[in-house]
Amino acid sequence: MPVNLLAPVAADLHPIAGVRIGVTEAGVRKTNRKDLTVFLLDEGASVAGVFTQNRFCAAPVQVGREHLAGGQAVRAMVINTGNANAGTGADGLARARATCVAMAKQLNVAPEQVLPFSTGVIMEPLPVERIEAGLPAAIADAKSDHWARAAEGIMTTDTLPKAFSVQVQIGGATVSITGVSKGAGMIRPNMATMLGFMATDACVHPTVMQQLARELADGSFNRVTIDGDTSTNDSFVVVATNKAAHSPIAALDSADGRALKAAMLDVAQKLAQAIVRDGEGATKFITVRVEGGKTGDECRKVAYAIAHSPLVKTAFFASDPNLGRILAAVGYAGIDDLDQTGIDLFLDDVHVAIKGGRNAAYREEDGQRVMRQSEITVRVLLGRGEASDTVWTCDLSHEYVTINADYRS
Repeated sequence: MPVNLLAPVAADLHPIAGVRIGVTEAGVRKTNRKDLTVFLLDEGASVAGVFTQNRFCAAPVQVGREHLAGGQAVRAMVINTGNANAGTGADGLARARATCVAMAKQLNVAPEQVLPFSTGVIMEPLPVERIEAGLPAAIADAKSDHWARAAEGIMTTDTLPKAFSVQVQIGGATVSITGVSKGAGMIRPNMATMLGFMATDACVHPTVMQQLARELADGSFNRVTIDGDTSTNDSFVVVATNKAAHSPIAALDSADGRALKAAMLDVAQKLAQAIVRDGEGATKFITVRVEGGKTGDECRKVAYAIAHSPLVKTAFFASDPNLGRILAAVGYAGIDDLDQTGIDLFLDDVHVAIKGGRNAAYREEDGQRVMRQSEITVRVLLGRGEASDTVWTCDLSHEYVTINADYRS
């Protein structure tokens, strides 16, 4: 069961002018499953993307990067589930390109104007002929209010679809922002086995789109981890259709730029946190907040050391206040000159450790009380400076092993 996460309500998701979405069943890996989703973009849309940093990246990641770098206006995105088209070599690249060619023919655009995305099992040939056969139905299904269908269509081991939407006033105009994501396992930043697609009708100058996508990713999807595994396929794409009635945003540090980024970051963080809440086998949603570092980088090192530790994560699953495991993770995070006597540790409001040692007032039953909650905040004070950062993670349960042991079956 996901942790305090509900399925999106279709009526709550704002359509984005200039974006239409279609979903169909193409039988990519299993029958009777929505597994092919298309995004159709009007002329004039600006698109940017952030992709996995795994050097063994999937074929669609390679092709998508190439097409974005080519500079042609993106007119469509094709997303299949059930097959990652990763670890497939030159044949996988050819199949990813064939997907783009097939979609381009349907829309009478250039193949370089299509971005492909795949998620699912690694090292199996992409059944591109099934995708090609399913494209007409997906295109025919395309409507502006199909965001909830898209959230369902891109799922793999997710138990719930993930979608969020907001509206904000920009330059006197009402701007809509809607996004969907998928992911539940093989989740670790830079990025993870996740797909995220966010669109707005805001007017954004193409020169700042990549900066916007990167800053949104860094503040959201690059702050989550489930199991520490960095995937081959993760992709986050941001679309601005430039349909809203306001002046184009040419700088993110302008008043309009800050307002737009704040609203989009709110949606991105909710999408990223939804992935953690729906983590494979998760029963707890855990915020790891590290404060008092010299730099944000060392705060993130400590936060990820805690969030990745199997010993910490299994202790949270069992509600076992074996909290020395957290301090041990702080110690091996990679800060060479760390002074353990400057460290304080909190679980929510419970002050567990003071200056590197157990708080005399701490009682184990207080730690256990917090650990039994479905949402927990771990706060570490390093006592080294003014920097801080936050990571979101979950516990590690028996069910995680079961899901991943049976994933291919």
